[in-house]
Amino acid sequence: MPFAQLIIGPPGSGKSTYCDGMHQFLSAIGRKCSVVNLDPANDHTSYPCALDIRDLVTLEEIMADEALGPNGGVLYALEELEHNVEWLQKGLEGLGEDYVLFDCPGQVELFTHHEALRNVFFTIQKFGYRLVALHLTDSYCLTLPSLYVSTLLLSLRSMLQLDLPHLNVLTKIDKISSYGPLPFDLEFYTEAQDLSDIIPQLLEENPMMRHPKFEGLNSAVIELVEDFGLVAFETLAVEDKKSMMTLLQAIDRAGGYAFGGAEGANDTVWQVAVRDGMRTMNVRDVQERWIDRKEEFDEMERRELEEEGRAREGPEEMGGGDDVDEEEDLEAMQREVANSGIKVVRKP
Repeated sequence: MPFAQLIIGPPGSGKSTYCDGMHQFLSAIGRKCSVVNLDPANDHTSYPCALDIRDLVTLEEIMADEALGPNGGVLYALEELEHNVEWLQKGLEGLGEDYVLFDCPGQVELFTHHEALRNVFFTIQKFGYRLVALHLTDSYCLTLPSLYVSTLLLSLRSMLQLDLPHLNVLTKIDKISSYGPLPFDLEFYTEAQDLSDIIPQLLEENPMMRHPKFEGLNSAVIELVEDFGLVAFETLAVEDKKSMMTLLQAIDRAGGYAFGGAEGANDTVWQVAVRDGMRTMNVRDVQERWIDRKEEFDEMERRELEEEGRAREGPEEMGGGDDVDEEEDLEAMQREVANSGIKVVRKP
């Protein structure tokens, strides 16, 4: 049974960058991965595209033939895909058991109330895929209380609309310290509990919010989100290995991959590490790494990279350096991954 991620989110949230980064990360840990582009407006992908909706229909053609604007054209294209789902099925059959990333368009209508994308996802499920929806949002939304509340509503509506295993992700978390201090610790935003504490911040952001009707509206919105109790956030710095590993573990648990993927007993050490939670980060670690002590950690990582570079130069000059490094990396990871319950078989 193949597994897949459905990458959704508003424009600028980092969907294509995530697909590129996750494709590289999965390839590095030995998980065979393919990326499918479902955005008819994306004519230049940064990742190797195994299947592209633009081979079926392009935004430019729709806009010219149907006299539609960009947003209407994207909706029309997804309806076209829904009615020609056999094309998608044939393309996915060619990918075999690959782990698939679906890069979706950024129009929020598609994952909040329009039915076409939802129906395509349900059809993919019928093909035998285990799906996880990944809703990406730029972490800049934490800088303004009103943006954060809007993000909560958008995330909740998407979860209710898609009705799939679902994770909300705050991307570009490595940039958050450059936006200025946050009123609350990062955990407040990721857990999305006790949201009434943000009401005073809303009042300070805009004097108009002090009007009784806005106070009532804000309280009702926050109460609605709290009553559902569904929204929470993961964090991601796409260029950071630990951050990617932590998110991938959450995705694997949500989709069931953590309980047995296609690779089975021949998993590499890195695959076992991802399954077992080696070197993961909780929200307090993220707070410390990217907000409280970012410059200090950046300097530490720079020094570590320099030391690793110098350490590798010696064995390579002597010959056989790659084999030595590979043996050392394998032994180190085996020591760190304890009681995995999975037999690690090193591939020749």
